[in-house]
Order: sequence, then structure tokens, then C-alpha cells
Amino acid sequence: MTWRRLGVLPLDTTAAPWARTHAALPIAEPRDDGSWSVYLSLRDDEGRARIGRTRLALEPAPQLGPLDAEPVLDLGVLGAFDDSGVVTSCLVREGERRILYYTGWARGVTVPFYLATGVAVSERDQPFRRLSDGPLLDRNAIDPFLTASPAVLRDGNLWRMWYVSGSRWSTTAAGPRHHYHIRYAESGDGLEWRRDGSVCIEYAGPDEYAFGRPCILKHDQGYSMWYSVRGSHYVVGYAESRDGVRWARRDDIRGLQPAAAGWDSEMVEYPYVFDHAGTRYMLYNGNGYGRTGVGLAVWEPH
Repeated sequence: MTWRRLGVLPLDTTAAPWARTHAALPIAEPRDDGSWSVYLSLRDDEGRARIGRTRLALEPAPQLGPLDAEPVLDLGVLGAFDDSGVVTSCLVREGERRILYYTGWARGVTVPFYLATGVAVSERDQPFRRLSDGPLLDRNAIDPFLTASPAVLRDGNLWRMWYVSGSRWSTTAAGPRHHYHIRYAESGDGLEWRRDGSVCIEYAGPDEYAFGRPCILKHDQGYSMWYSVRGSHYVVGYAESRDGVRWARRDDIRGLQPAAAGWDSEMVEYPYVFDHAGTRYMLYNGNGYGRTGVGLAVWEPH
């Protein structure tokens, strides 16, 4: 089995003047008509990201509809943790309530940026609203540098989160460099989270220094995780776990490398894996952290 690339999916953004560049960090939500809502992070002329939504039809051929005119989630208020950008992470449905977990950006001085995890809620398909102008997960003694990019699953009565946490900043000739790996947290309601510093996915060597948003699927044998990992460039990695806490990296069997040429030849990142009509798909980004758009791959024999 291998990932077969289906190509980049053109996206019409003409109705959304706030969406000038990029289409990053896709997540997909099933719709009643058999299509999917796809949430993306798109940037304005100042490089500030907002969360937008489009529609993905997989039959007869994969195609994105036009981007909605208004963002699903706009910038936070001045001075808040997310006043410089909001980017997609994951969406959880609980009855008629939909919970959107996201990453908020704030500009830094000694380091280029600060990241923290936020949450917004939609009741009965109403617009998403923040539960607070403050973050859901902020820096603390467990995560002193940053939190970002949560993947959340409701597992019986337990809510589980796998999220990006900063382990340090380092000084390089090009300026400060972020270092972050993937940690684990638990909750009873999806809003109040217990963190103990458990690391799920760690750097494999000194060349690795950052992991992108994880995507988690549960199955009979345990859990599967896809993520992007950055050394000289981003690639898509893969890991497996029995209990969701202790993970074994298996990047070689279900990951994805850059293509030989084209829109995803320099890097591949931000995978979102989902199943439709018995087939497994992956939405992902390529060159420029989503500047060249969002693409689709299918898992099949080779």
C-alpha cells in the first residue's frame, strides 16, 4: 500500500478578499449530502491567517467549491493571544455542538512569535464563537514556551489531546529557531485539560526540530498518527500506539515524501487523514507551508 497523489485542488477565493495567499492546515468534516466541509487557514496581505471554509466533493472527481465569503473564525481582539492569526487544528462534534480547536498567533520581540491553543464553539450549526478571549492551553510550568495544533478525540468518557509543545528556542545564524515536539493531555469535558508533560513523539535526531499538527485515527488495534516533521524540510511521518500514550514511529510505512517535481516537490506537511466510502484519503500541503495550495492523496495498493 502507498499514498498515490491526486494532485493539487484549485480553490476559488475571489469572494473572500481577506484570503490573499496560502490554503494551509486542512481539516475535513462530513456533510449530510456525502460531501465534506474543508476548513483551511488563509492569509491576508499582512500575512495574518484566518480560518475559512469550502466544500470538497470526491465524486465523480475530487473538486473544491469556492471559499465562503466570510471567515469561520476571524482574528482575535487587539492584545489577545490570537490577534495576529488563527489557524485550523481539529473539529469535534458532540451532538448538535461542534468544537473547533485552533492555534492563535501573537507577534514576539525576542522570538518571532508566540503560539497558544484556542477553542470556539458552534451550537446547532450557528456561527462559531470563542468561549474566551484567552487561550484554552497557555504557557505554564509544563509547557513554558508554546502550545499549538491540538488533535482531540472523545474516547468514551475521556477526552484525549495530542498537541505541539515547545521544548526550547535556540540561537542560529538566521535568528531564533523554535523546537517543538508532540505531547499528550486528558480532559473530562474537552475544555479543562490535565497536562503532565508526557511526550508522545520525540525528535529522532539533532536534525529534527519541529513537528506539525498531528492527525489521530482510532481503530481496533489502537491508534494511528500522521504528522509532519521538519529537518532540512517538512515530510509527513507516521506512528502507531496501543494506548495512545506510548508511540512507535513508523515513518517508512505510511508517511509521504516530497514529489520529484511540482507543487509539493520541496516539502509536504499538515496531513489530515479521513475515510470516505471505504477509501482512505489524505489532505495535505506542499511547498511554502500552504502557499501552493492543498492537495489530496489516496491510500491504495501499488
